[in-house]
Amino acid sequence: MKPLSFLSKLMIFTIAVSTLPVLFIGSFSYLTSTREIQKNVNQSKMELISQINSNVERKLTTVNQTLNQVVNSTVLKRALQNPLTESDFKLYNDLRNEIRNMQSFDTKLEDVVLINLQQDWMVKNSGLYRMSEYKDREGLERLMNTPDDTSWIITPSSWFYSEENADSAPCSYSISLIKKLPVSNLHKYGLALANIPACSLQDVVATDSELPDSVIVVNERQQILMHPDPSLIGRPLEESGWGDTSLIVDEAQPAGQFQTFIGKQEYSVTYLRSQLNGWVYLSVTSIGSLTREAGKIGLYTFYVCLLMLMLSIGLAWFGSRRMYSPIERLLNLIGRRKTDVRRSHANEFELIGEEYHRLFQSKSQLETEVHQHIRQVRTLSLIEAYQGHYTKRQLLEKLEQYGYNEQVETWRSMAVFTLALDFTDESAYDKKDLNLLLFAAQNIIEELLDPQSRFAPVIMDQTIVTLIGSPDGEPAWFHQTVYAWTENLQHEIHQCLKLQASIGLSLPFQSIHKLSIAYREGIEALKYRIKLGTGVIIQYENINSGKHVLNVNYPTHKENDLLDTIKLAEVEKAKELTGRLFNSLFSQELSPQEYQIPLTRLLNNLLVMMQEAGIALHQIQPTGGSLFEEMLGLHTKAEIEDWFWTAVIHPMIRIFNNRQDAQYQNISEKIIDLIQHEYDTDLTLEACAARLHYNANYISSIFRKETGYAFSEYLTMYRFKMAKRWLCETEMPVKEIAAKLRYNNSQNFIRSFRKVEGMTPGQYRESAATNPA
Repeated sequence: MKPLSFLSKLMIFTIAVSTLPVLFIGSFSYLTSTREIQKNVNQSKMELISQINSNVERKLTTVNQTLNQVVNSTVLKRALQNPLTESDFKLYNDLRNEIRNMQSFDTKLEDVVLINLQQDWMVKNSGLYRMSEYKDREGLERLMNTPDDTSWIITPSSWFYSEENADSAPCSYSISLIKKLPVSNLHKYGLALANIPACSLQDVVATDSELPDSVIVVNERQQILMHPDPSLIGRPLEESGWGDTSLIVDEAQPAGQFQTFIGKQEYSVTYLRSQLNGWVYLSVTSIGSLTREAGKIGLYTFYVCLLMLMLSIGLAWFGSRRMYSPIERLLNLIGRRKTDVRRSHANEFELIGEEYHRLFQSKSQLETEVHQHIRQVRTLSLIEAYQGHYTKRQLLEKLEQYGYNEQVETWRSMAVFTLALDFTDESAYDKKDLNLLLFAAQNIIEELLDPQSRFAPVIMDQTIVTLIGSPDGEPAWFHQTVYAWTENLQHEIHQCLKLQASIGLSLPFQSIHKLSIAYREGIEALKYRIKLGTGVIIQYENINSGKHVLNVNYPTHKENDLLDTIKLAEVEKAKELTGRLFNSLFSQELSPQEYQIPLTRLLNNLLVMMQEAGIALHQIQPTGGSLFEEMLGLHTKAEIEDWFWTAVIHPMIRIFNNRQDAQYQNISEKIIDLIQHEYDTDLTLEACAARLHYNANYISSIFRKETGYAFSEYLTMYRFKMAKRWLCETEMPVKEIAAKLRYNNSQNFIRSFRKVEGMTPGQYRESAATNPA
């Protein structure tokens, strides 16, 4: 029996293998259809409620921001200190204008209410009222007991409508944003409420693609905020016929799906907990509707599998032919045919292997030819390395490629020496013999110096250059060793070639990345043969005070201080720091061209800071010219310093100053919010700065400027406020209170409490029990 060709074997295998996926896909798709349908529906529901959550949070954030503008306005701060009688009409009118500006179509606000319990007044859409005479006074006063200074709650709409229009409320309930007043004081005696009708939430969360007919929104107390049945708004979720609600109560699970019974039907519920205010968004889908299409899928699966089986057989035949075509072409290239396979009783790969075996027999010849060129390529690479044509990474890769990696890792001290042959009138050679003599001197170096202590010497511009190194990092020993090598080398060249040789030595260095700098130092040292004569050894440290070619000490700390001062918009301090920075830059002994390096770096860092702050270039350069070209056209220190100040630094300060008013208030409010929510943790100013993405010194100065307190003072005051509340309202032991407020031991807490309140915590608790407020 003739052996089958590779094509026949390939075709049989592919046809056999192609049927298995078809059968597997058919059975798998039918068995998992219901689960996949439910998964896709749940995913779409999660995307829907995520979009709804985004819409609601955007509206709530807008309301919060506009209310922040009102509560931080100078008009409200002045009004909180006045009783608002008939004589205060202008102040009342200004206050009404502040409220009216908030009530737009975008925010959906129905009413904005301001309450001052200390001055006994309330301002809302319908006018000015005395709190002592208002019919719903007790309900409104209870809002002062909310645990946070800023919170969202659901309130009866009747509280905010006067008796003459109490029936005109569009909804029975309102969703109210409550802020205690004053914002920056620990003692709160007022409220600001922004009311959104609960029934209008249905319009706010509606999307273009789908109306939220099956979407329910509940707050953190399980009260219904939005429901397809408006009569259930404001009632607990359990009263709407729900079964198990434990999963959405668990705050450890911010999102997910579960199944429950509503009435007698089983439903799939997708929920998402808002990170903004703890509201839970639920999408409810009937399980029966999800599995209705499963029966049709079985029939569709059968026809699809049959079609796929036929296609797979056809593709297997066609694919096998296509896969075999490269092998057929390869056989043709080596001069073989399919008939040769049958005659030799060998498969196609064996014939190809025999042909390639003959080709690889020439490997040794090819390697010999390649080795002849390696030295030339290595020489070219070393020349480019000395000339600085490689980056740090490329340099290390090249050295590793030519076997120098081990030497670079073990050497602790390195230096470059450059050797030039000196011709005199007594020399027996002419200048035309220089290349031959350099080649001879190169061989002498290779024989005289240990290959483990040097790189291969190369000829560059009629000079022999090489790098020498030692694993001993002692400078004195390395200096002595190198000098002995060079003296011995001079002696050998003189003995063999009857010529004097001059040698230039660079400064010792430890990092291979300074190779090109050391080469320039060695060449620079050789130039001093003009003064010193022939046959000399010149060390670069003797001609440049032991410094490298260019060593600019850039005042980074002074630049950072200047950048921080610009962000704080402190003009006088920025002017002083600018002068110090330029005095430091121009105190270095550099050439005019070298001064361009630190000046360009300073301008670049200023522009980077400007870009990160979102400042457009045309805001400080209206003409649209190049700042770098302007800077390089200046010639004196005074011109350069004045240009930096007037053209770059001062315009940036003006822009930052214009931004500060709004930015300061926002930063202070965020810090206060962090303190009020995380006072019982190891909260620090640095942690707040990291979370708000600001410099710690920057937000410290802003917080003190806005509140009048240092961060630590405000944190301590708020912790003592909570301690007094716990002492009055709970039986919590003093030791436990001290631990919750992050004191190392209770004695430290007692001493601090007595220092502030004039009595111990125990005495304060007894006093509060004896004289309740």
